[in-house]
Amino acid sequence: MGESVAEATLTAWLKDVGERIEVDEAVLEIATDKVDSEVPSEVEGVLIEKLFDVNAVLEVGQTIAIIETESDVPESFSQIPETLITEPEAAVQLETSIEKVKETIAASSPIGSNGSRFYSPLVKNIAKKEGISQSELDAIQGSGKEGRVTKDDVLSYLSNKSQTSSVGSEAPQTSANPLSPRVSISPSSDTVNLVISQGEDEIIEMSRMGKLVSKHMTDSIQTSAHVQSFIEVDVTKIWNWRLGIKEAFKAREGQNITFTPIFLEAVAHALTVHPMLNISVQDGKILKRKNINIGMATALEDGNLIVPVIKNADQLNLIGMTKRVNDLAHRARTNNLKPDDIQDGTYTVTNVGGFGSIMGTPIINQPQVGILALGAIRKVPAVIETNEGDFIGIRQRMFLSHSYDHRVVNGALGGQFIKTVKEYLEAWDENRSL
Repeated sequence: MGESVAEATLTAWLKDVGERIEVDEAVLEIATDKVDSEVPSEVEGVLIEKLFDVNAVLEVGQTIAIIETESDVPESFSQIPETLITEPEAAVQLETSIEKVKETIAASSPIGSNGSRFYSPLVKNIAKKEGISQSELDAIQGSGKEGRVTKDDVLSYLSNKSQTSSVGSEAPQTSANPLSPRVSISPSSDTVNLVISQGEDEIIEMSRMGKLVSKHMTDSIQTSAHVQSFIEVDVTKIWNWRLGIKEAFKAREGQNITFTPIFLEAVAHALTVHPMLNISVQDGKILKRKNINIGMATALEDGNLIVPVIKNADQLNLIGMTKRVNDLAHRARTNNLKPDDIQDGTYTVTNVGGFGSIMGTPIINQPQVGILALGAIRKVPAVIETNEGDFIGIRQRMFLSHSYDHRVVNGALGGQFIKTVKEYLEAWDENRSL
């Protein structure tokens, strides 16, 4: 699924136990970083076991299903002495041996996350070493963030196994009155948060993508020191230029040219001028990115955002940039993006002007250190400076809002970056041909 993908959510099984599977036939669907993908089988055979349920979080490298093939006869069975098969007493021993093998396989099945509950590799290793089953682990009450089971929880369970088992088997009582307030308790290491819902309130379950976006945004705020710089840009030349060429471009290329690829071209140029914004922070070190891969935040019909990535944006001409933007935007809205389409971004651009906002303070898309928000283009009165003097005129203008990580990007660099973008856009050649 790509080097940057560590886990995925199992969203659907496409095959049932006992069904035959062909090579390259899809067995299940997973979701990774908001993109749904099918997982095909690498072998031909029969599905004999599913190791995870729907909504389980799977780590890359885990075994998720067992497929029986014609070559699945264990080598140890082929070496059984002939007398063991022909003699009745030996046949009983063989059945016992097979049962022991099955028990060993069941005991060695990997501990996995259950539904919305995530277990860290450390917790899984302790559970495996101490022989804690999946059901036992699921019964342990977690004291970590969002109710996660911590190392201390597992060690406490081991030392008080009998008491913990009895506690874990108790089911919470619910009120018989359907109109009474409902209380949701979120366990935490320090405090307990109570969310009380009255009878007239509507409870809406967050979608999978909504939960992912929520966590991603919260993690970013907790990771980066966000600071913003703003600048106003006169895009009258670009407005008039696009107005003059868009019909001919559509007739020749079969698609529209929007303002987005123009702005992305300017951002790619600014990143070549200021490469220290094309970086990531990892383990106290700065990782300077060789490629300029610009993420393009795209709104979906359900209100969520997804960020497909334009790889090597600085190497594309405006026609190539336009076709790439249109292709990614279309596939994002039709849910046809592949995992690789949203990976390896080094900087992000989001268009808040599409919703009528003149500016915004976007949250950095980790592990990047900067994101640029494009405000709405507005027709406004402005002071125009000429050699003959200043005068008031009607111009097309917009605001650029730049959020950057103040841990590694100071105010001077953050301001110089959007100034470079502004200068590139305002110096647009109105006679430029495509």
